[in-house]
Amino acid sequence: MKRAAFNHRLLPVALLVPQIAIIAIFFYWPAWTAIQSSFYLEDPFGFGSTFVGTDNYTRLFASSEYLKVAQFTILFTVIITVFALGAALLLAVKADKVLRGARTYRTLLMWVYAIAPPVAGFIGVMLFDQNIGPMTDLFNWLGHDYRLGLNYMDTAFAMTITSIWIQIPVNFIFFLSGLQSIPQSVKEAAMIDNASPTRRFWETTFPLLAPTAFFLLIINITYALFDTFGVIDTIVYGNPASNPMTLVYKVFVDGFRGNDIGGSSAQSVVLMLLVLGLTIFQFRMLERRIHYT
Repeated sequence: MKRAAFNHRLLPVALLVPQIAIIAIFFYWPAWTAIQSSFYLEDPFGFGSTFVGTDNYTRLFASSEYLKVAQFTILFTVIITVFALGAALLLAVKADKVLRGARTYRTLLMWVYAIAPPVAGFIGVMLFDQNIGPMTDLFNWLGHDYRLGLNYMDTAFAMTITSIWIQIPVNFIFFLSGLQSIPQSVKEAAMIDNASPTRRFWETTFPLLAPTAFFLLIINITYALFDTFGVIDTIVYGNPASNPMTLVYKVFVDGFRGNDIGGSSAQSVVLMLLVLGLTIFQFRMLERRIHYT
C-alpha cells in the first residue's frame, strides 16, 4: 500500500485547517451555544438571561404537546423512509431493465431532484388546495371532504406525500448505480441457478445492494428529520398550532416565533442526542449485517 508523502510537515496540517474550521464554526460552536442556552431562561429582547438549570428539560418532557410532536416525528420519519426507499428501489429495478428510451426514462425520474424543498412544498399546496387542487377534487369525488391546513390528518398526508415525492429521485440514482455495478456474469449465474425473478432479486441482487441500501437508510432518516423543514414550513405556514409538525420545525416555531430561546435550545439538544444515538445504533447493530464486496 502506497503512503502519501509531503515535502513539508505543515502541509497536511494546512490542508486540514479549512475543513476543521468549517466544522468548528458551523457545528461545534452552534452545538455548544445551544447546550449552554438550554440551561438559561433567555430574555426575548436580549436584555439578559437567568440560569434555571434543567427546568427547560423538565418542562419539555412534561409537555403533552411536545410528546405529541415527537410521536408524529417518529411516524413521519418511518413512513417517509420506507416508502421513499421502496418506491425508488422498484423504479430502479424497472429502469435497469429498460432497453429503449432508457436515458429519457431515467431523466424523467430524476428531474424532481432539482426542485428545492420549499418549491416542492408550494407544489404540494397547489395540488391539495381546497379551491384549485386536483388531489382535493379526487378526495371529494371519493366522498372525503379534504381540508388542507384545517384538518390535522389531511395536512399530515399532504406533508408526507410531498416529502416522499421529492426524496425518491435521490434514492433512485443510488439504487440504479448499485444495480448497474453488479457484474453481468453474476446476473447470468443467478438466472441459471434460480428461474424465479423475485427469488433472484432477494437472494442475489438485494444482498449486493445492501451497502447502498444501508447508506440510503441513514440519508433518508436524516432527510425526514431535518431536510423536510422547507416542505413543512410552506404547507403549515401561518397556522402551525393546529397542524402537525416535526421536532426540528417546533424548534423554529418556539425559538423564532415564540421567543422561547432556552426551551428551543433544549429541544435542539434533545434532537441532537436522538440523532447521535440513532446513528450509533445504525452503525453498530445494522452494519454488522452488511457485507461489503
